[in-house]
Amino acid sequence: MFSHWTPRLNLVAILSLLWVWSDTALTQEASMPSPTQTSNSTGSQKKTEPAIVHNEVLERATPDNIAVFITLSSQRAQVKVGDETAIDAPVSTGRRAGWTPKGSFVIVQKEINHRSTVYGNFVSTEGHTVRSGVNSRKDIPPSGAAFVGAPMKWFMRLGSHLQDYTTVGMHAGILPGYPASHGCIRLPEKVARVIFEKAKIGTPVMILD
Repeated sequence: MFSHWTPRLNLVAILSLLWVWSDTALTQEASMPSPTQTSNSTGSQKKTEPAIVHNEVLERATPDNIAVFITLSSQRAQVKVGDETAIDAPVSTGRRAGWTPKGSFVIVQKEINHRSTVYGNFVSTEGHTVRSGVNSRKDIPPSGAAFVGAPMKWFMRLGSHLQDYTTVGMHAGILPGYPASHGCIRLPEKVARVIFEKAKIGTPVMILD
């Protein structure tokens, strides 16, 4: 007859295995990125602080007393009435250094439903997008398709003086939390509309570091 055999557990071996498993798990966890971390290089969206509106100041804003300040480093815009801030809002400026120029500008053109003349999509005669994200200066549309510029609602073109028309302006747009435009200054739509309605041709705009 076979005798009943009960295996004896090697306590030292079990403890060793548990220690190795625990050490490996902790190492893997430490190497994983935090859920709150984001990376601009991968295009992930960062948390954007919302616009702050001081209504008591905004109520006093007129086309003759407002100015707009854009700060590239903080990706924020301020609408000021004299020395007081009426609006502090997030923006998204040129994704490469120099694409959004720094300096003193004025608003030289206003157009509610402006479209880009450079960036947009190739669209078929039936209205279907054939190719998106094209550059009208470089890309050739397929047969039967035409270029349709990207919408830039509440557009306000900037210039160094009233007779200077640059390719840069302020308008409503997507705000990913970091510089992502081709050079224009994207604003929250409600803020873009307020600035559009309050500003005039000649309203000063300062773009700072």
